[in-house]
Amino acid sequence: MRLIFAGTPEVALPSLRTLIDSAEHEVIAVVTRPDAPAGRGRTLHRSPVGALADEHGIEVLTPEKAGAPEFLDRLRELEPDCCPVVAYGAMLPQRTLDIPRHGWVNLHFSLLPAWRGAAPVQAAVRAGDEVTGASVFRIVKPMDAGPVFGVVTETVRPTDTAGELLERLSISGAALLAATMDGIAAGTVEARPQPEDGVSYAGKVTVEDAKADFGLPALAVDRLVRSVTPEPGAWAEFRGERLKLGPLTLVEAETLPPGELKVERKRVLVGTASSPVALGEVQAQGKKRMAATDWARGVRPEQGERLG
Repeated sequence: MRLIFAGTPEVALPSLRTLIDSAEHEVIAVVTRPDAPAGRGRTLHRSPVGALADEHGIEVLTPEKAGAPEFLDRLRELEPDCCPVVAYGAMLPQRTLDIPRHGWVNLHFSLLPAWRGAAPVQAAVRAGDEVTGASVFRIVKPMDAGPVFGVVTETVRPTDTAGELLERLSISGAALLAATMDGIAAGTVEARPQPEDGVSYAGKVTVEDAKADFGLPALAVDRLVRSVTPEPGAWAEFRGERLKLGPLTLVEAETLPPGELKVERKRVLVGTASSPVALGEVQAQGKKRMAATDWARGVRPEQGERLG
């Protein structure tokens, strides 16, 4: 089939690479978000998907809006059979969805109808899900509600960060997306409606959402921190400034008041509503990331000082 791939961040690259390498399909163009400023100089940079397409000599389309007339005209000229999508990052209006013969087919990193929305992997980690996965479905106007072609499952490991889990799902999901494209071309797959029960939503995670609340039990604090690692990154306040937090360790130790610090020779503990947790790496404002013990030797927390 003639494919136009839509995606933007690095998590979409395994799928794009798999489809480029496929002998059954031709990626004739990619659609990605417009070049964005990055770095200290705030110079414009191509998205990861756009950069990979450039390497392969594939046409890159960067519409400001996915319903722009000039963009729709170019889609019609290219005559795609299907448009696979992975983390594109913009809504697709119906007039755009109607162009390819087999529609727009999305790889979403949850077992739909669970965790529809922008941040399904973060939501699964924070909720303590033991199993999650990825789904390939046909895009319809309601968000993430289209009929599903197939799924893959993935165990959520006790120490998984959202980044680690998403990396595994991006690889297994790429194989699922490619198999779905094969099945659509051969007429051997059928999209089935999502069940009405079990719908849940995972909204975009903000920096404020990533603030650690040590008034929660240790398990909840641990899940929250892992769910926002690496993006947007967990943090807490210390002496009026933000302290970025890496993944924590659940430990057995005497209880401490929520947020209270206790510096030991080989670890730095923080109290929660249940047992304490041990800090991993931290990063103070204007400083490099470092082990919590090295940070504590520099700032010398006083007895009774707290995070939060």
